[in-house]
Amino acid sequence: MAATHTNPARDGHLVVDSGVSIPLTEFDFEYMRSSGPGGQKVNKTSTKVRLRWRVLCSPSIDEGLRERIRETFGTRITGEGEFLVTSQRTRDRETNRSDCLEKLAEMIRQVSSPPRKRRPTRPTRASKERRLKQKKQRSRQKQMRSRPGDGE
Repeated sequence: MAATHTNPARDGHLVVDSGVSIPLTEFDFEYMRSSGPGGQKVNKTSTKVRLRWRVLCSPSIDEGLRERIRETFGTRITGEGEFLVTSQRTRDRETNRSDCLEKLAEMIRQVSSPPRKRRPTRPTRASKERRLKQKKQRSRQKQMRSRPGDGE
């Protein structure tokens, strides 16, 4: 019945990709009661997981990645510089813990490569001609709307 979930943590590290690996000791986990249906058991067990990571002072990532994380996921970072990720998908604490780690790894993967620089391009001759043709049509249409003798 339990969902199959791979644990993204290996050898005491969260391995994001070949260049980024974060020790699990940098993360703090909080457990609290989940919301939603679940019967009487849900009122007694703390299965919801909140991961806290002090991203702004983490030695495991470089300054560029830290800045991209801050720009992209700034709303998830508290005033103390802690990155927050929560999970309450299942009624199992360990599965939700793994889910938090996987969510964090996916977010870091999104911003791990720096954005590519835009190469400036020039409009093609055909696009310039289309633009000028549309301008002439619009001009003619507006001229047709005016009364004869107004333009003098």
